[in-house]
Amino acid sequence: MITGVIKNKVDKIWTDIWAGGIANPLTVIEQLTYLMFIRSLDEKELEAEEFEAMTGERMEKIFPQTPSGQSMRWSKFKNSDARQIFDVISQRVFPAIKRMKYGRLPDFDERGDLVEIPDEPGKPDERTTAFARYMSNAMFLIPTPQLLQKVITGLDDLYEHDIAELDMQGDLYEYMLGKLSAAGQNGQFRTPKHIREMMVELLRPTPDDTICDPACGTAGFLVSASEYIRRHFEDEMTSEQWEHFAGPAFTGFDTDYTMLRISAMNLMLHSISHPEIDYKDSVSKQNQITEQFTICLANPPFKGSIDAESIHDNLKAVTNTKKTELLFVALFLRMLKKGGRCACIVPDGVLFGSSSAHKALRRELVEHHQLRAVISMPSGVFKPYAGVSTAVLVFTKTGAGGTDQVWFYDMRADGYSLDDKRAEIAQSDIPDIIQRFHHPEQEAERERTEQSFFVPKEEIVAGGYDLSINKYKKTVYVPVEYPPTSEILDELEALEQEIAAGLRELRGMV
Repeated sequence: MITGVIKNKVDKIWTDIWAGGIANPLTVIEQLTYLMFIRSLDEKELEAEEFEAMTGERMEKIFPQTPSGQSMRWSKFKNSDARQIFDVISQRVFPAIKRMKYGRLPDFDERGDLVEIPDEPGKPDERTTAFARYMSNAMFLIPTPQLLQKVITGLDDLYEHDIAELDMQGDLYEYMLGKLSAAGQNGQFRTPKHIREMMVELLRPTPDDTICDPACGTAGFLVSASEYIRRHFEDEMTSEQWEHFAGPAFTGFDTDYTMLRISAMNLMLHSISHPEIDYKDSVSKQNQITEQFTICLANPPFKGSIDAESIHDNLKAVTNTKKTELLFVALFLRMLKKGGRCACIVPDGVLFGSSSAHKALRRELVEHHQLRAVISMPSGVFKPYAGVSTAVLVFTKTGAGGTDQVWFYDMRADGYSLDDKRAEIAQSDIPDIIQRFHHPEQEAERERTEQSFFVPKEEIVAGGYDLSINKYKKTVYVPVEYPPTSEILDELEALEQEIAAGLRELRGMV
């Protein structure tokens, strides 16, 4: 988490940009992402140069080995005067990263014109990558040399003194994304990192999985999945698995071009150079994908409803509705291969809604697939963005049933206070959720009065496929014994006499 000194420094950078005339938080994040990416390229180049010096092995360079190419490096221009920094970034670095190809930046000729990197036979067409597609429309919007110099100095101070030795770039990015304080028109809001990581831990992706988030936003779920894979498999992955990891393993869709740009940059910063990040209305007829992925991870839009004519027919066959929270669950089932797994966040209404569309979707999950878990989360998890109560559904696509019993868990704490401040606290049920989910044999004898328990399918069917934990949880009422009425009256009389004595003492002082 970003706290204390680091938080204050990030807030100072943010305030400087806001005072400089950029008020849209999404634009601020986009511009900061560009600068973080520019700095990360120089960091990679420095690491390659150190390795080359130690081993003598020639490494491929990111920056052209010319004076103009080297002038684009963060370490070369960061201490220059404001006007020079502004000219280098706006006229050289930014145009160059928009035309980056094969992991290399193009150079400029003597007249200052950009020299395109030629296509290389046998290599994929870089113009089709998500990075190339969405960066081609990117705009450098920091308005003045003075503001740019302030931001670069602030970012460099953060990296050099506060996060240089810590793996905190992700946390820094998360904190900035946290400043997107308002939910969008379609109910989108950012999923906290620790909730994403919990969902990834529940599914435990491998290097061979193909992972999709059809409402990807800033690609947080894809990044969390990639971090899990690197953490658990990095030392044993084959070259084929690394090639898969660099792109085909990760797919995301969104309907906001700014979000798609941030997604492409975010994934590039996490070494995923060729993801399938695409502009697509996932629940519409525009999306024809069927049985393609082994894992879906998502927090789809909650509030939205879309034009009934644009909804894909095979989704309406599962749940005939315009509510996006229902359509997306049906979409996960369609996009997953048989045996594919999903962990998704849904509003509580999906669990107990009484409409025919709600019931049809729950019946589909219970009767035709394997619904594994319903994890009820407290309503403060998404504050300060929203106070909606939500749950995590975990299921496996089988097409042939398999739900014998469903595991319910009542999450009461997630490691942060449930108010708008979301301050870090000691209590968290997340480690317990992960441990119990992966050891179901320990849950067999749990009582309905405890925090987690199994409910047999027959009981869920009899309850109209209601998946609300309160439907099945038993509350233990502990009798409270009160003292006799005479004792209570004696205490009240003594208290009254004490108050009267105090009033007399005050009157004597006046």
